[in-house]
Amino acid sequence: MTMQNSVILITNDGMGHADTNLQHMLVGKYLELLLASGDLPAAICFYTGGVKLVVEGSPVLMQLAALEKKGVRLVICSTCLNYFGLTENLRVGIVGGMGDILAAQAGAEKVITL
Repeated sequence: MTMQNSVILITNDGMGHADTNLQHMLVGKYLELLLASGDLPAAICFYTGGVKLVVEGSPVLMQLAALEKKGVRLVICSTCLNYFGLTENLRVGIVGGMGDILAAQAGAEKVITL
């Protein structure tokens, strides 16, 4: 099975539950390998702490911008951006609501949560 009809959910400011630097290193490596594979998901959805990865200062903005340029939809939770006061700092993706995230999941053959 390919990633083409998959959706990835990123719900943390990084990958896993560890020191923030390690979380950022892991998600950065994951995104780099995903890009290099060429087997890209339909969408990546960001909510809760995950929205911190799509704003100014994120260590993975370059990888996310490259994924977006290759056609991966980056869906960002508006409620979460507002909650953290980050709306003005958004640098990649489109702001959507939980309905947009549900629609992405419903259209996917596979949903992967990081």
